[in-house]
Amino acid sequence: MNKAELINAIAEEAGLSKIDAKKALDAVVKSISDALVSGDKVSLIGFGTFSVAERAERAGINPATKAAITIAAKKVAKFKAGAELSASIN
Repeated sequence: MNKAELINAIAEEAGLSKIDAKKALDAVVKSISDALVSGDKVSLIGFGTFSVAERAERAGINPATKAAITIAAKKVAKFKAGAELSASIN
């Protein structure tokens, strides 16, 4: 499902116009992104939790040259599915 298909599904499920559904989806995505940028965690009970994790600097290998390289530390976004979502998938 891509963004346009998600907007259509939201509009149909909530009885909104596609324009309102797009605004709602954009607002949710922006709010989650802003929370993660500020270091917060977003928990949606029954759905899952979005959080930020830090990856330490580590050694790696350049696959083209086989030379050893250092991969810099960075922060990454993570999602952990909630119990209800996990149960509905299985």
